[in-house]
Amino acid sequence: MSGRTPVERVSVPVETRAPTGATNAYLVGDDPALLVDPAGRTAELDALVDEREIGTIALTHTHPDHVGAVADYAAETGAELLARRPDRFAAATGVDADRRIGEESEITTGAGAVTVLDTPGHAVDHVAFELPDGGVISGDLAVAEGSVVVGAPEGDLRAYLTALRRLWARNPDRLLPGHGPTMVAGTGSDGPTPRESLERLIAHRLRRERSVRSAVRGGAADIDAVLDAAYEKDLTGVRDLARATVLAHVEKLAVEGSVTWDPAHGRVGRS
Repeated sequence: MSGRTPVERVSVPVETRAPTGATNAYLVGDDPALLVDPAGRTAELDALVDEREIGTIALTHTHPDHVGAVADYAAETGAELLARRPDRFAAATGVDADRRIGEESEITTGAGAVTVLDTPGHAVDHVAFELPDGGVISGDLAVAEGSVVVGAPEGDLRAYLTALRRLWARNPDRLLPGHGPTMVAGTGSDGPTPRESLERLIAHRLRRERSVRSAVRGGAADIDAVLDAAYEKDLTGVRDLARATVLAHVEKLAVEGSVTWDPAHGRVGRS
Protein backbone atom coordinates (compact mmCIF):
# COMPACT_ATOMS: atom_id res chain seq x y z
CA MET A 1 0.00 0.00 0.00
CA SER A 2 1.50 3.35 -1.02
CA GLY A 3 1.49 6.58 0.96
CA ARG A 4 1.69 7.25 4.66
CA THR A 5 -0.66 5.31 6.90
CA PRO A 6 -3.03 7.72 8.67
CA VAL A 7 -2.35 7.71 12.40
CA GLU A 8 -3.75 10.00 15.08
CA ARG A 9 -1.74 10.38 18.29
CA VAL A 10 -3.28 11.58 21.56
CA SER A 11 -1.10 12.32 24.57
CA VAL A 12 -3.03 11.04 27.61
CA PRO A 13 -1.99 12.35 31.05
CA VAL A 14 -1.62 9.38 33.39
CA GLU A 15 0.18 8.33 36.54
CA THR A 16 3.45 7.10 35.07
CA ARG A 17 7.16 7.07 35.89
CA ALA A 18 7.87 8.27 32.35
CA PRO A 19 9.28 11.84 32.37
CA THR A 20 6.54 13.01 29.99
CA GLY A 21 3.78 12.34 32.53
CA ALA A 22 1.66 10.99 29.68
CA THR A 23 1.16 7.94 27.47
CA ASN A 24 0.52 8.14 23.74
CA ALA A 25 -2.66 6.52 22.44
CA TYR A 26 -2.90 5.89 18.69
CA LEU A 27 -5.74 5.45 16.21
CA VAL A 28 -4.68 3.75 13.00
CA GLY A 29 -6.78 4.05 9.84
CA ASP A 30 -10.52 4.52 9.43
CA ASP A 31 -13.51 2.19 9.31
CA PRO A 32 -12.32 0.00 10.83
CA ALA A 33 -9.67 1.68 12.95
CA LEU A 34 -7.21 0.14 15.39
CA LEU A 35 -6.96 1.80 18.82
CA VAL A 36 -3.61 1.21 20.54
CA ASP A 37 -2.83 1.89 24.22
CA PRO A 38 -5.88 3.87 25.38
CA ALA A 39 -4.24 4.78 28.67
CA GLY A 40 -7.12 6.94 29.88
CA ARG A 41 -9.99 9.07 28.66
CA THR A 42 -9.57 12.60 27.37
CA ALA A 43 -11.98 14.81 25.45
CA GLU A 44 -9.72 14.61 22.41
CA LEU A 45 -9.52 10.82 22.45
CA ASP A 46 -13.26 10.50 23.09
CA ALA A 47 -13.97 12.68 20.05
CA LEU A 48 -11.68 10.67 17.79
CA VAL A 49 -13.19 7.38 18.95
CA ASP A 50 -16.70 8.75 18.38
CA GLU A 51 -15.81 9.75 14.81
CA ARG A 52 -14.56 6.31 13.82
CA GLU A 53 -15.64 2.73 13.61
CA ILE A 54 -13.22 1.13 16.07
CA GLY A 55 -12.70 -2.41 14.87
CA THR A 56 -9.97 -3.51 17.27
CA ILE A 57 -8.27 -2.42 20.49
CA ALA A 58 -4.76 -3.65 21.29
CA LEU A 59 -1.96 -2.89 23.73
CA THR A 60 1.78 -2.73 23.26
CA HIS A 61 1.93 -4.19 26.78
CA THR A 62 -0.15 -4.35 29.94
CA HIS A 63 1.66 -1.97 32.29
CA PRO A 64 -0.83 0.21 34.21
CA ASP A 65 0.04 3.44 32.38
CA HIS A 66 -1.13 1.96 29.03
CA VAL A 67 -4.46 0.33 29.85
CA GLY A 68 -6.76 2.66 31.79
CA ALA A 69 -9.55 3.20 29.23
CA VAL A 70 -9.62 -0.22 27.55
CA ALA A 71 -12.75 -1.41 29.35
CA ASP A 72 -14.64 1.84 28.70
CA TYR A 73 -13.87 1.96 24.99
CA ALA A 74 -14.51 -1.76 24.59
CA ALA A 75 -17.99 -1.36 26.06
CA GLU A 76 -18.78 1.70 23.97
CA THR A 77 -17.46 0.50 20.62
CA GLY A 78 -17.88 -3.28 20.67
CA ALA A 79 -14.34 -3.54 19.28
CA GLU A 80 -12.49 -6.86 19.19
CA LEU A 81 -9.93 -6.98 21.99
CA LEU A 82 -6.51 -8.34 21.08
CA ALA A 83 -3.85 -9.54 23.52
CA ARG A 84 -0.39 -11.07 23.41
CA ARG A 85 -0.99 -12.65 26.82
CA PRO A 86 -4.74 -12.89 27.52
CA ASP A 87 -4.17 -13.67 31.22
CA ARG A 88 -2.19 -10.48 31.77
CA PHE A 89 -4.60 -8.49 29.60
CA ALA A 90 -7.60 -9.54 31.70
CA ALA A 91 -5.79 -8.85 34.97
CA ALA A 92 -4.71 -5.38 33.82
CA THR A 93 -7.89 -4.20 32.10
CA GLY A 94 -10.71 -6.07 33.86
CA VAL A 95 -12.05 -7.44 30.56
CA ASP A 96 -11.23 -10.57 28.59
CA ALA A 97 -9.46 -10.52 25.25
CA ASP A 98 -11.26 -11.89 22.20
CA ARG A 99 -8.17 -13.01 20.31
CA ARG A 100 -4.56 -13.85 21.07
CA ILE A 101 -1.96 -12.17 18.86
CA GLY A 102 1.74 -12.84 18.31
CA GLU A 103 4.57 -12.47 15.83
CA GLU A 104 3.24 -11.80 12.31
CA SER A 105 -0.42 -11.66 13.38
CA GLU A 106 -2.31 -9.25 11.15
CA ILE A 107 -4.88 -6.68 12.27
CA THR A 108 -7.33 -5.35 9.70
CA THR A 109 -7.78 -1.58 9.40
CA GLY A 110 -9.22 0.66 6.74
CA ALA A 111 -5.66 1.67 5.89
CA GLY A 112 -4.46 -1.90 5.36
CA ALA A 113 -3.09 -4.69 7.54
CA VAL A 114 -1.10 -3.87 10.66
CA THR A 115 1.47 -6.56 11.54
CA VAL A 116 2.33 -7.58 15.09
CA LEU A 117 6.00 -7.84 16.08
CA ASP A 118 7.06 -9.64 19.26
CA THR A 119 9.33 -7.24 21.17
CA PRO A 120 9.69 -8.50 24.76
CA GLY A 121 12.21 -7.13 27.23
CA HIS A 122 10.60 -4.11 28.86
CA ALA A 123 7.63 -6.40 29.56
CA VAL A 124 7.17 -10.09 28.85
CA ASP A 125 4.08 -9.41 26.74
CA HIS A 126 5.44 -6.40 24.84
CA VAL A 127 4.64 -6.15 21.14
CA ALA A 128 5.03 -3.48 18.48
CA PHE A 129 2.72 -2.78 15.55
CA GLU A 130 4.15 -2.40 12.05
CA LEU A 131 1.97 -0.15 9.92
CA PRO A 132 1.23 -0.74 6.23
CA ASP A 133 3.70 2.04 5.33
CA GLY A 134 6.50 0.41 7.37
CA GLY A 135 6.30 2.73 10.36
CA VAL A 136 6.16 1.11 13.79
CA ILE A 137 4.16 1.88 16.93
CA SER A 138 6.95 0.93 19.33
CA GLY A 139 5.38 1.30 22.78
CA ASP A 140 8.05 1.27 25.47
CA LEU A 141 10.62 -0.45 23.30
CA ALA A 142 12.11 2.77 21.95
CA VAL A 143 11.87 6.44 22.84
CA ALA A 144 13.42 9.57 21.33
CA GLU A 145 14.72 10.96 24.62
CA GLY A 146 16.07 9.27 27.73
CA SER A 147 15.99 5.52 28.18
CA VAL A 148 13.52 2.72 28.85
CA VAL A 149 13.35 0.92 32.18
CA VAL A 150 14.20 -2.76 31.81
CA GLY A 151 14.05 -3.94 35.39
CA ALA A 152 13.94 -7.31 37.10
CA PRO A 153 12.01 -9.38 37.86
CA GLU A 154 9.96 -8.72 34.71
CA GLY A 155 12.54 -7.02 32.52
CA ASP A 156 14.81 -9.16 30.38
CA LEU A 157 17.81 -7.34 28.91
CA ARG A 158 18.77 -10.12 26.54
CA ALA A 159 15.29 -10.01 25.03
CA TYR A 160 15.24 -6.20 25.04
CA LEU A 161 18.52 -5.85 23.16
CA THR A 162 17.38 -8.48 20.66
CA ALA A 163 14.15 -6.55 20.08
CA LEU A 164 16.05 -3.27 19.56
CA ARG A 165 18.40 -4.92 17.07
CA ARG A 166 15.53 -6.56 15.18
CA LEU A 167 13.80 -3.21 14.84
CA TRP A 168 17.05 -1.56 13.74
CA ALA A 169 17.37 -4.19 11.00
CA ARG A 170 13.84 -3.44 9.78
CA ASN A 171 14.87 0.21 9.42
CA PRO A 172 11.44 1.85 9.86
CA ASP A 173 11.17 5.41 8.63
CA ARG A 174 9.14 6.42 11.69
CA LEU A 175 8.73 5.16 15.24
CA LEU A 176 5.67 6.12 17.26
CA PRO A 177 6.56 5.53 20.92
CA GLY A 178 4.49 5.04 24.03
CA HIS A 179 5.94 8.21 25.55
CA GLY A 180 7.34 11.32 23.92
CA PRO A 181 7.69 12.49 20.32
CA THR A 182 7.60 10.52 17.10
CA MET A 183 10.95 9.67 15.50
CA VAL A 184 11.05 10.27 11.75
CA ALA A 185 13.75 9.55 9.18
CA GLY A 186 14.81 12.22 6.72
CA THR A 187 16.18 15.72 6.76
CA GLY A 188 12.87 17.35 7.71
CA SER A 189 12.90 15.97 11.26
CA ASP A 190 14.04 18.12 14.20
CA GLY A 191 14.75 15.13 16.44
CA PRO A 192 16.64 11.86 16.16
CA THR A 193 15.78 9.40 13.41
CA PRO A 194 14.51 5.92 14.26
CA ARG A 195 17.89 4.33 13.63
CA GLU A 196 19.71 6.99 15.65
CA SER A 197 17.34 6.39 18.56
CA LEU A 198 17.73 2.62 18.37
CA GLU A 199 21.52 2.88 18.16
CA ARG A 200 21.56 5.25 21.14
CA LEU A 201 19.44 2.91 23.25
CA ILE A 202 21.60 -0.11 22.38
CA ALA A 203 24.78 1.84 23.18
CA HIS A 204 23.30 3.04 26.48
CA ARG A 205 22.51 -0.50 27.59
CA LEU A 206 25.95 -1.76 26.63
CA ARG A 207 27.61 1.11 28.55
CA ARG A 208 25.55 0.27 31.62
CA GLU A 209 26.49 -3.38 31.23
CA ARG A 210 30.18 -2.47 31.20
CA SER A 211 29.67 -0.41 34.36
CA VAL A 212 27.96 -3.31 36.11
CA ARG A 213 30.66 -5.76 35.04
CA SER A 214 33.36 -3.35 36.20
CA ALA A 215 31.66 -2.94 39.57
CA VAL A 216 31.59 -6.69 40.12
CA ARG A 217 35.22 -7.04 39.08
CA GLY A 218 36.01 -4.25 41.52
CA GLY A 219 34.59 -6.26 44.41
CA ALA A 220 30.92 -5.28 44.62
CA ALA A 221 29.28 -8.39 46.04
CA ASP A 222 25.57 -7.58 46.19
CA ILE A 223 23.08 -5.63 44.09
CA ASP A 224 23.18 -2.47 46.20
CA ALA A 225 26.97 -2.37 46.09
CA VAL A 226 26.90 -2.85 42.31
CA LEU A 227 24.29 -0.10 42.04
CA ASP A 228 26.40 2.37 44.03
CA ALA A 229 29.49 1.61 41.97
CA ALA A 230 27.80 1.52 38.56
CA TYR A 231 25.82 4.79 38.80
CA GLU A 232 27.58 8.12 39.20
CA LYS A 233 24.43 10.29 39.23
CA ASP A 234 22.02 11.16 42.01
CA LEU A 235 19.34 8.45 42.16
CA THR A 236 16.91 10.27 44.43
CA GLY A 237 13.40 9.26 43.46
CA VAL A 238 14.52 6.59 40.98
CA ARG A 239 16.75 4.33 43.05
CA ASP A 240 14.20 1.52 42.93
CA LEU A 241 14.16 1.62 39.13
CA ALA A 242 17.94 1.78 38.93
CA ARG A 243 18.26 -1.15 41.31
CA ALA A 244 15.84 -3.24 39.25
CA THR A 245 17.85 -2.35 36.15
CA VAL A 246 21.12 -3.41 37.77
CA LEU A 247 19.54 -6.71 38.80
CA ALA A 248 18.40 -7.28 35.20
CA HIS A 249 21.95 -6.63 34.01
CA VAL A 250 23.37 -9.04 36.57
CA GLU A 251 20.88 -11.72 35.50
CA LYS A 252 21.88 -11.23 31.85
CA LEU A 253 25.60 -11.39 32.63
CA ALA A 254 25.09 -14.49 34.78
CA VAL A 255 23.29 -16.30 31.94
CA GLU A 256 26.17 -15.39 29.66
CA GLY A 257 28.78 -16.56 32.19
CA SER A 258 30.37 -13.16 32.80
CA VAL A 259 29.46 -13.04 36.50
CA THR A 260 28.06 -15.40 39.09
CA TRP A 261 24.71 -14.72 40.72
CA ASP A 262 23.18 -16.41 43.75
CA PRO A 263 19.62 -15.05 43.98
CA ALA A 264 18.85 -17.04 47.13
CA HIS A 265 21.49 -15.12 49.07
CA GLY A 266 21.66 -11.98 46.93
CA ARG A 267 25.35 -12.48 46.14
CA VAL A 268 27.11 -11.59 42.92
CA GLY A 269 30.72 -12.36 42.03
CA ARG A 270 33.33 -12.63 39.35
CA SER A 271 32.98 -15.61 37.07
